[in-house]
Amino acid sequence: MAAPSPVTLAVIRAIDTVIDWSGKIVAWSCVPLIAANTYEVVSRYGFNEPTEWASEVTMFAYGSMFMLGAAYALLKGAHIRTDMLWEKFSNFTKGRIDLFAYLVLFYPSMLALFYFTGIRFLESMAINERSANTAWQPLVWPFRGAIPLTALLLMIQGVSEVLKVGHMARTGEVLVQHEKIEI
Repeated sequence: MAAPSPVTLAVIRAIDTVIDWSGKIVAWSCVPLIAANTYEVVSRYGFNEPTEWASEVTMFAYGSMFMLGAAYALLKGAHIRTDMLWEKFSNFTKGRIDLFAYLVLFYPSMLALFYFTGIRFLESMAINERSANTAWQPLVWPFRGAIPLTALLLMIQGVSEVLKVGHMARTGEVLVQHEKIEI
């Protein structure tokens, strides 16, 4: 079977490394989430002084963490797949199905998500949008920016995945096998 070019392997390694690191950095965003929740619980139940800001910090931190972790999940193979059918397919078939899905479904969807949420992010930033849910009124646009950034990270990881499944569709060989994370 034809081995992939050194450039292809270098591109895959570089993208996978960047996304792996971004996933680890995003995982650390659970620290402010836990800190805000802990502070709220102690304040509310220990001192009978609930906070106004903790629920918004929790919502923004969790939403951002969830969104920005999507590319890491793609890298690790943690997105949903119907394994009972998938495991019966040959590597050639898996490669062809994935290649089709990336090119026809994934990329158009991610481009649309990036475009439309990018416009909304820029509009939000231009007016310095703030949350109206509490008197605290935190800025909203940094968190709106997490959505187009998520689409961008997914498209970057998608390049690596297309190179991997393209090789599998041509040769039937799995190019890079990452450990899967179980959820």
